[in-house]
Amino acid sequence: MAMSKGADNREFWIECAWELFTIMESGKEKVEPSAGSYATMLKAWLRFGPDSPNHVPDTGAVRPKEMLTSILNREIPVENVVADRVFESSEEAAEVIKLLSKAAAELGHTEVVALLGQTEAIGAHYDDVLADVPEVVPVMRVKKKDPSESESDEDETQEPEYEVPFNLSNLRRHLSRVSFARKVLPEDVAARQKLLEDTVYETAMDRLKHETDMFEQLGLDTGHLRQPDLRRWMWDWHTKLQERLEEEIKNIKLIENKKEDRQQLSPYLSLVKPERLSLITIFEIMRLQGSGGVSEGMKTTRALIAVGKAVENEYKAQICKKNNIDLPAIGRAGSNGYFSNLGYNSLLERRIVAARHMSDGEAWTAAWTQATRAKVGGILVECLMDVAKVTRSATHKVTNEILTEVQPAFHHTYEHSRGQKLGVIRLNPAVSERLANDSVRDTIHPRHLPMLVKPKPWLGLKKGGYMFSEVSAMRFKESVEQQSYLNHASELGNVELVYAGLDVLGSTPWKINRKVFDVVLKVWNSGEQLGKLPPAVFPDPEPVMPEGADIKTRTTYIQRIKAWTQAKANNHSDRCSVNYKIEIARTFLGDTIYFPHNVDFRGRAYPIPPHLNHIGNDLSRGLLVFAESKPLGERGLRWLQIHLANLYGYDKANFDERVQFVQDHLDDIFDSATNPLEGRRWWTHADDPWQCLGTCMELHAALTSENPHEYMSCLPVHQDGTCNGLQHYAALGGDSRGAQQVNLSAGERPSDVYSYVGNMAEEIIKRDIAKGEKYAAMLQGKITRKIVKQTVMTTVYGVTFIGAREQIERQLKLTKQFAEEEVWGASAYLAKVVLGCIGDLFTGAKDIQVWLTLCARLISKAIPGDRIEEAFAEYRERKNKKSKAKGRKTKTEAPHDFLRKEQMTSVVWTTPLGLPIVQPYRKPNRKQIVTSMQTVYISDPNSPSEVNTMKQASAFPPNFIHSLDATHMMLTALECRTQGLTFAAVHDSYWTHASDIDEMSGIIRDTFIALHSSDVLKKLYDEFKERYRNYKIPLASIHSGVLTKSLKQAGTRIKVTSKQAQSLKAISTLVDVSDTEDSSIQENDDSADVKALLVDLAKEREAAKLERGSNQEPNETQEEEEEEFEDDWESPRAKAARLRKANEDLQSIELLGKFVNLVDLLPPLPKKGDFKVEAIKASQYFFS
Repeated sequence: MAMSKGADNREFWIECAWELFTIMESGKEKVEPSAGSYATMLKAWLRFGPDSPNHVPDTGAVRPKEMLTSILNREIPVENVVADRVFESSEEAAEVIKLLSKAAAELGHTEVVALLGQTEAIGAHYDDVLADVPEVVPVMRVKKKDPSESESDEDETQEPEYEVPFNLSNLRRHLSRVSFARKVLPEDVAARQKLLEDTVYETAMDRLKHETDMFEQLGLDTGHLRQPDLRRWMWDWHTKLQERLEEEIKNIKLIENKKEDRQQLSPYLSLVKPERLSLITIFEIMRLQGSGGVSEGMKTTRALIAVGKAVENEYKAQICKKNNIDLPAIGRAGSNGYFSNLGYNSLLERRIVAARHMSDGEAWTAAWTQATRAKVGGILVECLMDVAKVTRSATHKVTNEILTEVQPAFHHTYEHSRGQKLGVIRLNPAVSERLANDSVRDTIHPRHLPMLVKPKPWLGLKKGGYMFSEVSAMRFKESVEQQSYLNHASELGNVELVYAGLDVLGSTPWKINRKVFDVVLKVWNSGEQLGKLPPAVFPDPEPVMPEGADIKTRTTYIQRIKAWTQAKANNHSDRCSVNYKIEIARTFLGDTIYFPHNVDFRGRAYPIPPHLNHIGNDLSRGLLVFAESKPLGERGLRWLQIHLANLYGYDKANFDERVQFVQDHLDDIFDSATNPLEGRRWWTHADDPWQCLGTCMELHAALTSENPHEYMSCLPVHQDGTCNGLQHYAALGGDSRGAQQVNLSAGERPSDVYSYVGNMAEEIIKRDIAKGEKYAAMLQGKITRKIVKQTVMTTVYGVTFIGAREQIERQLKLTKQFAEEEVWGASAYLAKVVLGCIGDLFTGAKDIQVWLTLCARLISKAIPGDRIEEAFAEYRERKNKKSKAKGRKTKTEAPHDFLRKEQMTSVVWTTPLGLPIVQPYRKPNRKQIVTSMQTVYISDPNSPSEVNTMKQASAFPPNFIHSLDATHMMLTALECRTQGLTFAAVHDSYWTHASDIDEMSGIIRDTFIALHSSDVLKKLYDEFKERYRNYKIPLASIHSGVLTKSLKQAGTRIKVTSKQAQSLKAISTLVDVSDTEDSSIQENDDSADVKALLVDLAKEREAAKLERGSNQEPNETQEEEEEEFEDDWESPRAKAARLRKANEDLQSIELLGKFVNLVDLLPPLPKKGDFKVEAIKASQYFFS
């Protein structure tokens, strides 16, 4: 202000600033200066102090020596002051370092002098990596107009104003801080990592207070500022809410002391100071705006739980901070880090010893329940809604008088969604408009960014990864069961190999490929659509409806305009995603970075930072290379050329042909490497253009070096499985035909199962054309492997017809060869054709898939044996209570319904690495919670609920196969680390240096053979028999014809006595009668509860028969009523459903009390074929 707009009143502004700083230092207003405050005032001293050419005297300035004393007394790190983003250049920061160094010397603080001197020396010799890198042009959106500004005809002709979207603006500010920290502390990556993981609440509060005080003290009251800044509003809410919460918590304590039976909430509210509770509530509510499909608001349930959870997390973060977590040492003994050549012996003990200095002393309490979170959140949000007000202004259209009104910032209301009443919290329109324009938070969460140091080794479920931020080793959505199993296995040391595998993946060092980045940045800033980068301006013209259009034409137009609108929105979304990636890549240029990993509930590993990582799209992969380089060697050079052919799309030829393909295109490759944008752009036609460009540059650099074999290469080279799910199925079933299709068997050329299926589909299409099929004629000659690839890949994972149709529809749209209105019908036809082709080709995989599905269906219907008698007693007690309830309508609970609610058994299995996997699919058990705002319904994960049988069954085959490919990857990662190879992976794509591909290929085959030589299915079968040996299945649950038929075809047989067989007609096809062998049926007819229950049910059945008989002859009055209310008559379909349910009830009663052992119902394993997994050693295209 003093240097620009307010230069005329410079003395006034500077004096006001120093006065405000003095007040903050004194503590009169209960606000302490932050690192940013000191940085700002040191900058003021530099520009207007005694040694400045612009010196302004008599302003009450505080000397640097006094500021340094205050900084040290407040325990603010001096490097944080120097690294603050208020300094616009390295020169300014260097001048401040000199100021503080001189002050430290006068005060005798030699350690500060040494620290600042080291920082200055580093800064002086630091070559700024970003000095010559252009800024990234951000995605822009049309700026909303201020509602107070009057509109005129001139305004309508003006070009719209644009602005950076809110989230992207946050990212850019945070990354600028990261970049500046590197200038000051380039070598101290540990300190920079700590800065990445610092919390945001302290800086947010100081900034809000500082800016508000500046507005008030300086008396700024221009026309523009009459529409207040969002942050001023938020500070006003914060001050009022803090006072309100202090009173509210006191009142709650008084009430709870008088009513001892009431749930105690004050202890939870007292864990965090009211000042922090206020900030948390405001920030969480503002963050949730527009979430959950609610425009200008949020769902009440989500808001209350989110605020409650934020309070819980803040409390736990404070506990962690109190324990003074020390930063671990960066150096590690030995080239293999914590993993020596001892193999995997005593991993648990060795890893605990290795990480003894990384102990962070976290004292985490038990997780709060959803009900507690909702109630705590309800109190906080209600208080916020009471105190949060905004002043809205508008200009009277006639008198031009400015009118103002104080309105609530938030209000609670209800809306109807899908036939249900939904509670929502809405924002005042003025707040919504300001939220779209103003920034709320300065940073994104640190776990959204790569790490600058190697991640902490994993020692437990929440002990590893980031240095200071807690993150879980497994991603699971509030599955208490999964967490319990994993915690138990971790305590026993059974998942050490999984933790070790995550450490291997996380410790791989990466860097940004500067050459590729420069091209990406140039293309991005130009706005051009190139290399799968979305264009700045959506290129497709908006559809226009013809004049005089009929209904059919109008319908077609509506379809096309919807598709165009969606495509335009997708383009903007893609632009924002790419913008994130490029901004992050620019910030970390020249740094060595790491990606901490964790696993999903199936054991598949993923990098935790989501925006830029090697598991991302082609752009993300093209921007990343290994930080370590290795000489290519002769074999490495060959593999680099094969890798280039693969990326271009020439990956179905043999290896010699792929090398020849590269040799034939060397001129194009050199042109791409040296002139990527102004040349022929050969690389842009590749399947993976950005990775192809990076490989062209690497190959060009190698071939033009003095000795290509000695060229130090850092480019990751991939080895990809051929439809990896089918590879595992073929190995499990010994399927020779399937093995040949997915390259488990040796062959002169690689097999391409996708092209094979595509050719089969073309043959069927030709036959259908002769039959006059419309879509067959439309699709003829247009079936490519890309169109059918995803459907073939996911068929063995249980893809449905609907899923297959959607997959093919997406691919057909990308070809742009079909009219929008024809895509749906064409994709439906082709999905049917492709699924038929696949079913004929992979019969062995289908048999195993059916077996896995049946096992899951049976397990999900099972009940623990010791629970059965208790369940019957509880059911009979409930029936007796209902029968005694007079004058009240009570819902009748059928016997099979009561048994179904007892079916809570999830499918659980253990991977070969010891990782327990629990399928989380359960029916939501909604619980009613009364909060101070409204009654909310939440799904409590701690409450037991019935399993979703169909989801458990359909998801088990793909989840099991995913757990196997995850195991194979982890085994390969561990062995590569043992052999000293750099390793990274994207599920079934394994990466290492080109020179190490031959060695890694051998490891891939060895680990696959070791995995499948252990008879995986037999071990799974034995685990099921042991885990579920005491589980019983009610016969009433399996009498349906479809399940009985499937079990019979799979070979399931039940041993029963001749007497039992007489009452088991519903499942007679599964029964083997024998009076000499032990029966599989358990009958509880002798139980007193079951006997009494059967008598009660028999009486009810007879009474129902008599009632139906007495109502068979309707009188005249009834007939007239039926004629009058003809529309209420039961439809044939409803009648059939009612009769079917009545029949089920009857059969359920007959089978009540009869159970079969789960292990006796499990089908025998499918017969294994003659394929031997050891044959893959001879297959050069198994992974290629």
